[in-house]
Amino acid sequence: MERRTRIDAIGASCLVAAALLLGLNQVLIKLVNAGLQPVFQVGLRSACAIVPVVCFALLARRKLSVTDGSFWPGVACGLLFATEFVLLFLALEFTTVARASIMFYTMPFWLAVAAHYLIPGERLNRFKVFGLVLAIVGIVLAFYDPNETAGDKALLGDLMCLAGAFLWGGIPLMVRTTQLSKSTPEMHLVYMVAVSAVVVLPISPLFGDLVRDITPGLIAIFAVQVLFVVSTAFLTWFWLLKIYPAAKVASYSFLSPLFGVFFGWLILGEHITIWILLALALVSVGIVFVNKETD
Repeated sequence: MERRTRIDAIGASCLVAAALLLGLNQVLIKLVNAGLQPVFQVGLRSACAIVPVVCFALLARRKLSVTDGSFWPGVACGLLFATEFVLLFLALEFTTVARASIMFYTMPFWLAVAAHYLIPGERLNRFKVFGLVLAIVGIVLAFYDPNETAGDKALLGDLMCLAGAFLWGGIPLMVRTTQLSKSTPEMHLVYMVAVSAVVVLPISPLFGDLVRDITPGLIAIFAVQVLFVVSTAFLTWFWLLKIYPAAKVASYSFLSPLFGVFFGWLILGEHITIWILLALALVSVGIVFVNKETD
C-alpha cells in the first residue's frame, strides 16, 4: 500500500464521510444512554462489532494475525480505545454533546504536536499551526452561546472528554510507530474492539444497572453505531492512517463536531446559528492550511 504525503480527492472524500459518521456518533451515544448504562454500552458495542469487522476482513482476504509482533502494541491500543470510550460515554451523562465535542475533538491538536516529535516527515510549520488554531477557534465558535448555563457536573464531563482526547491521540501514534504499522487496518480494529469487549463488559456492572429503559428504536440506533460508526467509520479511519500523514488525517476530525451540530439540529431539534456558519468557514480554511505543503 503506497504511502502518500498529502490528502488527495479520494482521501478527502473518505475522511469527510468518516467525520460525518463520527459526528453523528455523539448524538447516538446520548440517545442510547437512556436505554443502556454507558459503560455497558461501550463493551456491548465493541463485542457486537467484532463479528462484522472479522467477516469483512475474511471476505476481503485481509490479513489477520497476532504473530507478526503486533500483539502487545495491539493490546495496548485496545486498552486506550476502551478507556477513551468509557470516558466519553460517561461524560455524556454529565455534559452536553456540544461541550463534549469541543473537548473530545481536540485530539488532532495533540496528535499533530506529538507527531511533530515522533513521526519523521510530519513536522509542524507555521501554516499547519495557523490552520490548527483556526480550526480550534472554529469549533469554539460553533458552540458559542452567551446564554448557555452548564450543569453542576459539566466540568467533570468536560475533563473526562479531554482525557479521552489524549488517549485517542495515542492510538494513531502507536499504529504508526510500533509493529502495528505492519498489520492491516482490519487487524487494528479487531484489537480495539476485542480488547475493549473483554475488559469493559466484566466491569460494567460496577457502574449500575446494565439496562435502563430500552426500546426497539434505541436498539436500532445501537445497531447503527455497531455497523456504521464502529465497523465502517473506524475501519476507514485506520485504513487512511496507513496511507496518509497522521496529523493531516486527524485534522479532518475537526469536521466531526460540526456534523454533530447538524445532527443535533436534525434529531434533537437544536438551532443552527450564525456562529455555526462562521465555524464551518474557519474549519474549512484551517484544513487547507494544515494540508499546505511548504519547503
